[in-house]
Amino acid sequence: MADTEDAAALVEGRQPAAEAPPPGRTFLCVVDETKELHQALRYACRRARSTHGRVALLYVIEPVEYQHWMAVGQLMAEERREQAEEMLQVVSSVVQKLSGRVPVVYIREGKVTDQLMTLMGTEKDLSILVLAAGSEQPGRIVDHVIKRLGKLPIPVTIVPGGLSDAQIDAIS
Repeated sequence: MADTEDAAALVEGRQPAAEAPPPGRTFLCVVDETKELHQALRYACRRARSTHGRVALLYVIEPVEYQHWMAVGQLMAEERREQAEEMLQVVSSVVQKLSGRVPVVYIREGKVTDQLMTLMGTEKDLSILVLAAGSEQPGRIVDHVIKRLGKLPIPVTIVPGGLSDAQIDAIS
């Protein structure tokens, strides 16, 4: 049917209806304090740029363990939220520069591995989880994800944390 409509459009001097480009992939990165974050972000941003996709950032505010005095616990939680927002502003500007698009940002509270699994299970726009493994040890998130690979709703890319920017650029 579409071929008939396109042919009719050409006969009438109109341009055939262009198909909308498929939506790009969304590459999810977990934002944390690890030095490997740089490698995961660079890889995700370059892949997003080359596939007309975007990057999603997940920052999980882990629960405050010190709950002896409620007021102190609330103050600590507020400080952690402010730190999360500040870090996400910096990371978001880097992502926008490298990928050409504003990232999708998720801030969650709880255990990082639990929140990651919940997000991947509920957000249907996520396409690929991008993590970076440490040079000495993979890290707790990588360990957690590897044990559940067969049950994850999206593929996972694990970038070696020891790669240089030039090496990441060559493979992405």
